Amino acid sequence: MKIAFHGAARTVTGSKHLITLTNGKKLLLDCGMFQGMGPETIELNSEFGFNPKEITYVILSHAHIDHCGLIPKLIKDGYNGKVYATPATKDLATVLMEDSAGIQENDVKFENKKRALLGLPYLKPLYTTEDAIVAANHFEIVDYDKWFKIDDNFEFCYTDVGHIIGSAAVHLRINENGKKTTLTFSGDVGRYRDIILKSPAVFPQADYILLESTYGNSLHDEHQPSTDTLLKWIEHTCIKKQGKLIIPAFSVGRTQEILYSLNQLELEKKLPNLEYFVDSPLSTKATLIIKSYPQYFNSRIQKVLQGDNDPFDFKGLKFVKTVDESKMLNYYKNPCVIISASGMAEAGRVKHHISNNIENSKNTILLTGYCEPHSLGGRLMHHPKEVTIFGQHHEVNAEIAEMRSMSAHGDYEDLCQFLACQHPQSVKKLFLVHGEYPVQQDFQKRLIRKGFLDVEIPSRHQEIGLG
Repeated sequence: MKIAFHGAARTVTGSKHLITLTNGKKLLLDCGMFQGMGPETIELNSEFGFNPKEITYVILSHAHIDHCGLIPKLIKDGYNGKVYATPATKDLATVLMEDSAGIQENDVKFENKKRALLGLPYLKPLYTTEDAIVAANHFEIVDYDKWFKIDDNFEFCYTDVGHIIGSAAVHLRINENGKKTTLTFSGDVGRYRDIILKSPAVFPQADYILLESTYGNSLHDEHQPSTDTLLKWIEHTCIKKQGKLIIPAFSVGRTQEILYSLNQLELEKKLPNLEYFVDSPLSTKATLIIKSYPQYFNSRIQKVLQGDNDPFDFKGLKFVKTVDESKMLNYYKNPCVIISASGMAEAGRVKHHISNNIENSKNTILLTGYCEPHSLGGRLMHHPKEVTIFGQHHEVNAEIAEMRSMSAHGDYEDLCQFLACQHPQSVKKLFLVHGEYPVQQDFQKRLIRKGFLDVEIPSRHQEIGLG
């Protein structure tokens, strides 16, 4: 048995981990897009590093695009099997994949207009909306905490990891030539003090572990709660400076956390009397889906629901639907809060809002989660004097701020707590995936100090024998 790491290897995005048995069966854990990798992003997403027609099964950990975003291309290029997912993951992945296809189609249409003038050949999207719809029909639902037998070689169980609604760690029992091997893939590990979701669950002892490491060398700021930090930036930007607070936010997870925090401020009678715009059709759809799975909420939200039937709604909240309505926000003169996708500010409507508002010192861009270094959000984190957006140079006069405490990824303490149910000496090898290489090197040292005997950081396309 071998495992190959075709994405999220010494990078955060592009999750694709391929297990190959000696009998030729191939099981793919996730099939995600690379995001925010600069000019090489398109090339990285164009080649899998394996033949989709040879894949036997796909198991999906959760619905974020860097984990599910290339499933339509996988099927378009020849994969004809099932995609296993939790119920909420199927619902969210369906809308996320269609949204991704729409963005690609629009981007290609825009680019081809320029290429036509230059006499260059036309580009094609990685996949179309129709491809995304076809892909959704390949999904098969598997719920948490139930062992599901795929065939005589593979069975697996999902456990909740509290990252987003439906997110799961994948626990595999692999039977090969009479020998049984257990392997756990963490997916993305959430927080043990998440404001909405349950904490990550304990899981059975594993022989091999694939562990995400996005924040493997840092701690989130717990000294000031996210709600208080959010209020501080609203008051500073909208009340004191009379400007716009623009918040790039992932449509699934981050947007709902922000809405919940704003709802809490209203319940505490602290929410400033402003307009709060959610300018992302995908965020609107995702919020409705998340509301339909209240059983995944933690005990705190369950108590809130007893007196507030919608913990994501409050006075002044408006969901922007059409492109024309989105454009009208450029002419909105009053102080306001705009929450828009994508979280890395690399695509979607938020990129236009930043472009139109970044030169005004009254405004603030508040980054609320991980951003790939080459993405617009990643570049803004370095507080440049100017930045290029849509090919145009802009002076960065708006304040650039970060709210790290709202991350849906666990920090190194959360990740170590996730591993606390394991006997380190019983783990034959622990692979660090989903992280930047210097971060992973720091985390590797920490895990070795905790007693894990063999901690490896695989490179992209590296294939390693197991047992």
